[in-house]
Amino acid sequence: MTPDAWLLLAAGVVALLLAWTAWTLTRLRRLEARVARTWAVLDDRLRQRADLAGDLASEHSAALGEERAGRLKTAAHDARHPLTGDRELAENALGREVRALPPEVPGVPAARLAALAEADGRMALARRFYNDAVRDTHLLRQRRVPRLLRLHADRPLPRFFDVEDGLDAVPLGAGTPRG
Repeated sequence: MTPDAWLLLAAGVVALLLAWTAWTLTRLRRLEARVARTWAVLDDRLRQRADLAGDLASEHSAALGEERAGRLKTAAHDARHPLTGDRELAENALGREVRALPPEVPGVPAARLAALAEADGRMALARRFYNDAVRDTHLLRQRRVPRLLRLHADRPLPRFFDVEDGLDAVPLGAGTPRG
């Protein structure tokens, strides 16, 4: 091969590397935006569930029983304003209280319990979407070339949001836990 051919080959390799780097950076930016969007949805679902649980406990404490209503109200408050800063722990406590509610409680409109159960299910799905976006970001950033080129190295890796949501035992595509 002539020196011009080697130069042309090297220029082609550099151009491919630059194109791949630009494509990877674009993917990383899109994943970062996806993580932000899915976190906003998850946060909204978590707040909605806490609000519904708190309202249910406040408005129907006699029907739920004072002890259960008190636990539900406390868990809802702690989920909205975690004292220790560990939101996952507070959301786990609220989730356990919500899933411990019977499907029917005399004196409580079925629509209220159904709305809370639906909010719990929507939160679980939002958590899955968020964690999928976080997983995809981790996988791309941990590949060899992005690590070597330190693509997005100045940005912190997003954290998984791990709470008990009742969907872990349900395979994907099998529907929600409350058939």
